[in-house]
Amino acid sequence: MKKHYDIIIIGGGASGMMCAVAAKRKDPSRSVAILEKNDRLGKKLLSTGNGRCNLTNEKIGAEKYAGSFVMQSKAVFDRYGADRLLKYFEDLGLLTSKDSEGRYYPICRQATAVLDVLRFTLERVGAEVICNAQIRSVKKSGDGFSVRLAEDELYADKLVIACGSKAAPKLGGTSSCADYLKNLGHRFVPFSPALCPVIVNSRVLRSLKGIRAACELTLMNGCKILKKERGEVQFTDDALSGICVFNLSLFAQKGNIISVDLLPDISNDELLNKLNNNRQLFSEKTTDNIFTGILQKRLAQAVLKESGITGFSDLCSNLTDEELKNIAYTANAMCFTVAGKAGFDRAQAALGGAHGSMINENTMQSKACDNLYICGEAVDICGECGGYNLHFAFASGLIAGESI
Repeated sequence: MKKHYDIIIIGGGASGMMCAVAAKRKDPSRSVAILEKNDRLGKKLLSTGNGRCNLTNEKIGAEKYAGSFVMQSKAVFDRYGADRLLKYFEDLGLLTSKDSEGRYYPICRQATAVLDVLRFTLERVGAEVICNAQIRSVKKSGDGFSVRLAEDELYADKLVIACGSKAAPKLGGTSSCADYLKNLGHRFVPFSPALCPVIVNSRVLRSLKGIRAACELTLMNGCKILKKERGEVQFTDDALSGICVFNLSLFAQKGNIISVDLLPDISNDELLNKLNNNRQLFSEKTTDNIFTGILQKRLAQAVLKESGITGFSDLCSNLTDEELKNIAYTANAMCFTVAGKAGFDRAQAALGGAHGSMINENTMQSKACDNLYICGEAVDICGECGGYNLHFAFASGLIAGESI
Protein backbone atom coordinates (compact mmCIF):
# COMPACT_ATOMS: atom_id res chain seq x y z
CA MET A 1 0.00 0.00 0.00
CA LYS A 2 1.26 3.47 -0.88
CA LYS A 3 0.30 6.45 1.24
CA HIS A 4 1.32 10.11 1.21
CA TYR A 5 1.87 12.40 4.20
CA ASP A 6 2.88 16.01 4.49
CA ILE A 7 5.32 15.09 7.28
CA ILE A 8 6.78 11.76 8.40
CA ILE A 9 8.68 11.63 11.69
CA ILE A 10 10.92 8.61 12.24
CA GLY A 11 11.05 7.98 15.98
CA GLY A 12 8.37 8.21 18.64
CA GLY A 13 10.54 9.32 21.54
CA ALA A 14 10.63 12.69 23.29
CA SER A 15 11.79 14.74 20.29
CA GLY A 16 9.63 12.95 17.75
CA MET A 17 6.43 13.28 19.76
CA MET A 18 7.10 16.93 20.53
CA CYS A 19 7.87 17.62 16.88
CA ALA A 20 4.54 16.11 15.82
CA VAL A 21 2.67 18.10 18.47
CA ALA A 22 4.28 21.37 17.36
CA ALA A 23 3.71 20.68 13.64
CA LYS A 24 0.02 19.87 14.10
CA ARG A 25 -0.59 22.79 16.45
CA LYS A 26 0.97 25.09 13.87
CA ASP A 27 -1.15 23.76 11.00
CA PRO A 28 -3.87 21.21 11.91
CA SER A 29 -4.65 20.59 8.24
CA ARG A 30 -1.34 18.88 7.53
CA SER A 31 -1.04 15.11 7.71
CA VAL A 32 1.64 13.98 10.17
CA ALA A 33 2.71 10.40 10.86
CA ILE A 34 5.11 9.11 13.53
CA LEU A 35 6.88 5.84 12.74
CA GLU A 36 7.94 4.02 15.92
CA LYS A 37 9.77 0.68 15.84
CA ASN A 38 8.66 -0.32 19.36
CA ASP A 39 5.15 -1.46 20.23
CA ARG A 40 4.42 1.86 21.96
CA LEU A 41 5.60 5.46 22.06
CA GLY A 42 8.04 6.84 24.58
CA LYS A 43 9.51 3.63 25.94
CA LYS A 44 12.83 5.27 26.82
CA LEU A 45 11.08 8.34 28.22
CA LEU A 46 9.49 6.21 30.92
CA SER A 47 12.91 5.20 32.27
CA THR A 48 14.33 8.70 32.64
CA GLY A 49 14.95 10.17 36.08
CA ASN A 50 14.53 6.73 37.66
CA GLY A 51 10.98 6.65 36.35
CA ARG A 52 10.21 10.19 37.47
CA CYS A 53 11.21 11.99 34.24
CA ASN A 54 13.61 14.82 34.96
CA LEU A 55 12.51 16.85 31.95
CA THR A 56 14.58 20.03 32.29
CA ASN A 57 16.86 22.02 34.59
CA GLU A 58 16.96 25.66 35.63
CA LYS A 59 20.66 25.75 34.66
CA ILE A 60 20.11 24.97 30.96
CA GLY A 61 22.99 26.30 28.87
CA ALA A 62 25.46 25.20 26.20
CA GLU A 63 28.21 24.76 28.79
CA LYS A 64 26.39 21.66 30.06
CA TYR A 65 26.80 19.85 26.73
CA ALA A 66 29.43 18.24 24.50
CA GLY A 67 29.45 17.48 20.77
CA SER A 68 29.72 19.27 17.42
CA PHE A 69 26.37 21.04 17.86
CA VAL A 70 27.27 22.71 21.18
CA MET A 71 27.97 26.22 19.90
CA GLN A 72 24.79 26.23 17.79
CA SER A 73 22.75 24.91 20.70
CA LYS A 74 22.82 28.40 22.24
CA ALA A 75 20.19 29.44 19.71
CA VAL A 76 18.02 26.48 20.72
CA PHE A 77 18.23 27.35 24.42
CA ASP A 78 17.68 31.06 23.77
CA ARG A 79 14.44 30.14 22.02
CA TYR A 80 13.37 27.42 24.41
CA GLY A 81 14.89 27.81 27.85
CA ALA A 82 13.56 25.99 30.89
CA ASP A 83 10.78 28.51 31.61
CA ARG A 84 9.35 28.51 28.10
CA LEU A 85 9.52 24.72 27.80
CA LEU A 86 7.73 24.33 31.14
CA LYS A 87 5.06 26.80 29.99
CA TYR A 88 4.56 24.75 26.82
CA PHE A 89 4.07 21.61 28.90
CA GLU A 90 1.70 23.46 31.21
CA ASP A 91 -0.41 24.37 28.17
CA LEU A 92 -0.56 20.65 27.38
CA GLY A 93 -1.76 19.91 30.92
CA LEU A 94 1.42 19.01 32.82
CA LEU A 95 2.31 20.58 36.17
CA THR A 96 5.93 20.44 37.33
CA SER A 97 7.98 21.15 40.43
CA LYS A 98 11.67 21.83 41.06
CA ASP A 99 13.96 20.04 43.50
CA SER A 100 16.85 21.56 45.47
CA GLU A 101 19.29 20.88 42.59
CA GLY A 102 17.24 22.82 40.04
CA ARG A 103 15.86 19.73 38.33
CA TYR A 104 12.24 19.79 37.15
CA TYR A 105 9.91 16.80 37.37
CA PRO A 106 6.18 16.29 36.85
CA ILE A 107 4.55 17.25 40.13
CA CYS A 108 3.34 13.67 40.58
CA ARG A 109 6.93 12.41 40.10
CA GLN A 110 5.83 9.89 37.45
CA ALA A 111 7.25 9.73 33.93
CA THR A 112 3.92 8.34 32.74
CA ALA A 113 2.40 11.79 33.30
CA VAL A 114 4.76 13.33 30.72
CA LEU A 115 4.14 10.56 28.23
CA ASP A 116 0.37 10.72 28.73
CA VAL A 117 0.07 14.46 28.08
CA LEU A 118 2.06 13.99 24.87
CA ARG A 119 0.07 10.94 23.75
CA PHE A 120 -3.26 12.59 24.53
CA THR A 121 -2.19 15.73 22.67
CA LEU A 122 -1.18 13.67 19.63
CA GLU A 123 -4.62 12.05 19.64
CA ARG A 124 -6.35 15.39 20.05
CA VAL A 125 -4.48 17.12 17.20
CA GLY A 126 -4.90 14.12 14.90
CA ALA A 127 -1.31 12.96 14.38
CA GLU A 128 -1.14 9.36 13.13
CA VAL A 129 1.04 6.92 15.08
CA ILE A 130 2.36 3.76 13.44
CA CYS A 131 4.00 1.44 16.00
CA ASN A 132 6.01 -1.70 15.24
CA ALA A 133 7.18 0.11 12.11
CA GLN A 134 9.98 -1.90 10.54
CA ILE A 135 11.73 0.51 8.18
CA ARG A 136 13.50 -1.13 5.26
CA SER A 137 14.82 2.00 3.53
CA VAL A 138 14.68 5.79 3.50
CA LYS A 139 15.35 7.50 0.20
CA LYS A 140 15.00 10.88 -1.48
CA SER A 141 12.11 10.90 -3.92
CA GLY A 142 11.89 14.08 -5.95
CA ASP A 143 11.51 16.98 -3.53
CA GLY A 144 10.25 14.58 -0.86
CA PHE A 145 11.05 11.18 0.58
CA SER A 146 10.15 7.53 0.27
CA VAL A 147 10.05 5.38 3.39
CA ARG A 148 9.66 1.68 2.72
CA LEU A 149 8.24 -0.47 5.52
CA ALA A 150 7.94 -4.24 5.63
CA GLU A 151 4.66 -4.17 3.67
CA ASP A 152 3.95 -0.53 2.83
CA GLU A 153 5.67 2.35 1.08
CA LEU A 154 5.06 5.82 2.47
CA TYR A 155 5.83 9.18 0.91
CA ALA A 156 6.35 12.52 2.62
CA ASP A 157 7.02 16.08 1.55
CA LYS A 158 9.05 16.62 4.73
CA LEU A 159 11.01 14.08 6.78
CA VAL A 160 12.15 14.32 10.39
CA ILE A 161 14.85 12.01 11.77
CA ALA A 162 14.20 11.68 15.50
CA CYS A 163 15.05 8.04 16.11
CA GLY A 164 17.61 8.50 18.84
CA SER A 165 21.02 6.97 19.41
CA LYS A 166 22.64 3.63 20.07
CA ALA A 167 22.51 4.00 23.87
CA ALA A 168 20.35 1.71 26.03
CA PRO A 169 19.60 -1.02 23.45
CA LYS A 170 17.21 -2.77 25.87
CA LEU A 171 14.98 0.31 25.60
CA GLY A 172 15.21 0.38 21.81
CA GLY A 173 18.46 2.25 21.20
CA THR A 174 19.89 1.58 17.72
CA SER A 175 22.22 3.18 15.19
CA SER A 176 19.56 3.19 12.46
CA CYS A 177 19.61 6.98 12.08
CA ALA A 178 23.25 6.72 10.97
CA ASP A 179 22.23 4.76 7.88
CA TYR A 180 19.30 7.05 7.09
CA LEU A 181 21.37 10.21 7.36
CA LYS A 182 24.38 8.86 5.46
CA ASN A 183 22.12 7.70 2.64
CA LEU A 184 20.71 11.23 2.47
CA GLY A 185 24.19 12.71 2.11
CA HIS A 186 24.65 13.83 5.69
CA ARG A 187 27.92 13.95 7.59
CA PHE A 188 27.66 11.69 10.62
CA VAL A 189 29.74 11.40 13.81
CA PRO A 190 29.92 7.75 14.94
CA PHE A 191 28.08 7.01 18.17
CA SER A 192 30.08 6.45 21.35
CA PRO A 193 28.76 5.74 24.88
CA ALA A 194 28.18 8.69 27.20
CA LEU A 195 26.74 9.20 30.67
CA CYS A 196 28.19 5.85 31.59
CA PRO A 197 30.76 4.28 33.93
CA VAL A 198 34.38 5.04 33.10
CA ILE A 199 36.67 2.02 32.82
CA VAL A 200 39.90 2.69 34.72
CA ASN A 201 43.24 1.04 35.44
CA SER A 202 44.15 0.76 39.11
CA ARG A 203 45.78 -1.88 41.24
CA VAL A 204 43.38 -1.18 44.14
CA LEU A 205 40.07 -0.90 42.25
CA ARG A 206 38.92 -4.49 42.71
CA SER A 207 39.38 -4.22 46.46
CA LEU A 208 36.92 -1.31 46.46
CA LYS A 209 34.11 -3.09 44.58
CA GLY A 210 30.71 -2.18 46.02
CA ILE A 211 31.87 0.86 48.00
CA ARG A 212 30.15 4.23 47.61
CA ALA A 213 31.79 7.43 48.78
CA ALA A 214 31.11 11.18 48.54
CA CYS A 215 34.07 12.57 46.59
CA GLU A 216 35.33 15.37 44.39
CA LEU A 217 36.67 14.24 41.02
CA THR A 218 39.04 16.07 38.70
CA LEU A 219 39.48 14.92 35.11
CA MET A 220 42.94 15.77 33.82
CA ASN A 221 44.84 15.55 30.56
CA GLY A 222 48.42 15.70 31.79
CA CYS A 223 48.52 18.80 34.00
CA LYS A 224 45.47 20.39 32.35
CA ILE A 225 42.21 20.24 34.30
CA LEU A 226 39.36 19.32 31.93
CA LYS A 227 36.45 19.16 34.35
CA LYS A 228 35.58 18.86 38.03
CA GLU A 229 32.59 17.06 39.51
CA ARG A 230 31.38 16.36 43.01
CA GLY A 231 29.07 13.60 44.23
CA GLU A 232 28.82 9.95 45.16
CA VAL A 233 31.28 7.64 43.42
CA GLN A 234 30.46 3.96 43.08
CA PHE A 235 33.48 1.67 42.77
CA THR A 236 32.97 -1.45 40.62
CA ASP A 237 35.37 -4.22 39.64
CA ASP A 238 36.41 -2.45 36.44
CA ALA A 239 35.12 1.12 36.57
CA LEU A 240 34.14 4.24 38.46
CA SER A 241 30.43 4.93 38.35
CA GLY A 242 27.83 7.36 39.71
CA ILE A 243 26.29 10.57 38.35
CA CYS A 244 29.46 12.61 38.87
CA VAL A 245 31.43 10.03 36.87
CA PHE A 246 28.76 9.97 34.16
CA ASN A 247 29.22 13.70 33.69
CA LEU A 248 32.99 13.25 33.36
CA SER A 249 32.40 10.50 30.77
CA LEU A 250 31.30 13.18 28.28
CA PHE A 251 34.84 14.51 28.18
CA ALA A 252 37.04 11.58 29.29
CA GLN A 253 39.46 10.07 26.81
CA LYS A 254 41.76 7.07 27.09
CA GLY A 255 44.91 8.03 28.98
CA ASN A 256 43.29 10.86 30.97
CA ILE A 257 43.61 10.79 34.74
CA ILE A 258 40.69 10.98 37.19
CA SER A 259 41.94 12.31 40.52
CA VAL A 260 39.56 11.36 43.35
CA ASP A 261 39.51 13.41 46.53
CA LEU A 262 38.03 11.04 49.11
CA LEU A 263 37.74 13.83 51.70
CA PRO A 264 36.78 16.94 49.72
CA ASP A 265 35.67 18.91 52.80
CA ILE A 266 38.98 18.42 54.60
CA SER A 267 42.11 20.24 53.44
CA ASN A 268 45.41 18.41 53.12
CA ASP A 269 46.82 20.24 56.16
CA GLU A 270 43.75 19.42 58.26
CA LEU A 271 43.93 15.79 57.23
CA LEU A 272 47.62 15.57 58.01
CA ASN A 273 46.98 16.97 61.52
CA LYS A 274 44.21 14.44 62.03
CA LEU A 275 46.47 11.57 60.92
CA ASN A 276 49.22 12.77 63.23
CA ASN A 277 46.72 12.73 66.06
CA ASN A 278 45.54 9.24 65.12
CA ARG A 279 49.14 8.01 65.07
CA GLN A 280 49.24 8.79 68.78
CA LEU A 281 45.69 7.70 69.64
CA PHE A 282 46.06 4.34 67.89
CA SER A 283 49.81 3.89 68.33
CA GLU A 284 49.47 0.21 69.28
CA LYS A 285 47.05 -0.60 66.45
CA THR A 286 48.09 -1.83 63.01
CA THR A 287 48.60 0.75 60.25
CA ASP A 288 45.27 0.03 58.54
CA ASN A 289 43.63 1.71 61.55
CA ILE A 290 45.26 5.09 60.86
CA PHE A 291 42.04 6.33 59.18
CA THR A 292 39.77 5.22 62.04
CA GLY A 293 36.94 7.72 62.33
CA ILE A 294 37.76 9.19 58.92
CA LEU A 295 37.45 6.62 56.12
CA GLN A 296 35.74 3.28 55.56
CA LYS A 297 38.22 0.47 56.27
CA ARG A 298 38.61 -0.81 52.70
CA LEU A 299 39.05 2.73 51.40
CA ALA A 300 41.70 3.30 54.06
CA GLN A 301 43.56 0.16 53.03
CA ALA A 302 43.46 1.21 49.37
CA VAL A 303 44.91 4.63 50.25
CA LEU A 304 47.71 2.97 52.21
CA LYS A 305 48.56 0.65 49.30
CA GLU A 306 48.60 3.56 46.85
CA SER A 307 50.91 5.38 49.28
CA GLY A 308 53.44 2.56 49.29
CA ILE A 309 52.38 0.91 52.56
CA THR A 310 52.27 -2.70 51.38
CA GLY A 311 51.77 -4.55 54.67
CA PHE A 312 49.41 -3.76 57.52
CA SER A 313 51.07 -5.73 60.31
CA ASP A 314 53.22 -2.82 61.42
CA LEU A 315 51.97 -0.38 64.07
CA CYS A 316 50.63 3.13 63.52
CA SER A 317 53.32 4.48 65.83
CA ASN A 318 55.96 3.36 63.33
CA LEU A 319 54.57 5.43 60.45
CA THR A 320 57.04 8.19 59.61
CA ASP A 321 56.17 11.84 59.02
CA GLU A 322 56.98 11.40 55.32
CA GLU A 323 54.71 8.37 55.08
CA LEU A 324 51.87 10.31 56.71
CA LYS A 325 52.34 13.12 54.18
CA ASN A 326 52.11 10.62 51.31
CA ILE A 327 49.04 9.00 52.86
CA ALA A 328 47.27 12.35 53.29
CA TYR A 329 48.15 13.40 49.75
CA THR A 330 46.81 10.14 48.30
CA ALA A 331 43.53 10.45 50.21
CA ASN A 332 43.04 13.88 48.65
CA ALA A 333 44.19 12.80 45.17
CA MET A 334 43.86 9.08 44.46
CA CYS A 335 44.55 8.69 40.73
CA PHE A 336 42.87 6.37 38.24
CA THR A 337 43.92 6.14 34.59
CA VAL A 338 41.08 6.15 32.05
CA ALA A 339 41.14 2.97 29.96
CA GLY A 340 37.83 3.56 28.15
CA LYS A 341 34.11 3.74 28.72
CA ALA A 342 31.47 1.15 29.50
CA GLY A 343 29.42 -0.11 26.55
CA PHE A 344 26.13 1.17 25.18
CA ASP A 345 24.23 -1.27 27.38
CA ARG A 346 25.49 0.64 30.43
CA ALA A 347 25.13 4.11 28.89
CA GLN A 348 22.24 6.49 29.46
CA ALA A 349 23.03 8.47 26.31
CA ALA A 350 25.52 8.72 23.47
CA LEU A 351 27.79 11.20 21.77
CA GLY A 352 27.60 11.22 17.99
CA GLY A 353 24.91 11.81 15.41
CA ALA A 354 24.35 14.30 12.62
CA HIS A 355 27.29 16.72 12.57
CA GLY A 356 26.33 20.12 13.93
CA SER A 357 27.87 22.06 11.04
CA MET A 358 25.24 20.58 8.70
CA ILE A 359 22.19 21.62 10.74
CA ASN A 360 20.48 25.02 10.82
CA GLU A 361 20.03 25.66 14.53
CA ASN A 362 17.14 28.05 13.95
CA THR A 363 15.03 25.41 12.20
CA MET A 364 16.79 22.07 12.84
CA GLN A 365 16.76 21.61 9.04
CA SER A 366 19.60 19.81 7.32
CA LYS A 367 21.96 21.89 5.21
CA ALA A 368 22.80 18.81 3.16
CA CYS A 369 19.31 17.69 2.17
CA ASP A 370 16.28 19.88 1.44
CA ASN A 371 13.15 19.21 3.51
CA LEU A 372 15.03 17.02 5.99
CA TYR A 373 14.93 17.90 9.71
CA ILE A 374 16.94 16.33 12.54
CA CYS A 375 16.29 16.55 16.27
CA GLY A 376 16.90 14.91 19.64
CA GLU A 377 19.58 12.26 20.06
CA ALA A 378 20.06 12.02 16.31
CA VAL A 379 22.02 15.29 16.61
CA ASP A 380 25.65 15.17 17.76
CA ILE A 381 25.13 16.72 21.18
CA CYS A 382 24.93 15.19 24.63
CA GLY A 383 24.28 16.88 27.95
CA GLU A 384 25.16 16.10 31.53
CA CYS A 385 22.84 14.27 33.89
CA GLY A 386 20.04 16.39 35.32
CA GLY A 387 17.41 16.83 32.60
CA TYR A 388 19.70 18.36 30.00
CA ASN A 389 19.25 15.68 27.34
CA LEU A 390 15.48 15.55 27.64
CA HIS A 391 15.38 19.33 27.45
CA PHE A 392 17.32 19.33 24.20
CA ALA A 393 15.12 16.56 22.82
CA PHE A 394 11.94 18.50 23.58
CA ALA A 395 13.32 21.91 22.52
CA SER A 396 14.82 20.69 19.25
CA GLY A 397 11.63 18.77 18.47
CA LEU A 398 9.56 21.88 19.06
CA ILE A 399 11.77 24.01 16.83
CA ALA A 400 11.70 21.43 14.05
CA GLY A 401 7.91 21.08 14.27
CA GLU A 402 7.34 24.83 14.28
CA SER A 403 9.73 25.32 11.35
CA ILE A 404 8.37 22.70 8.95
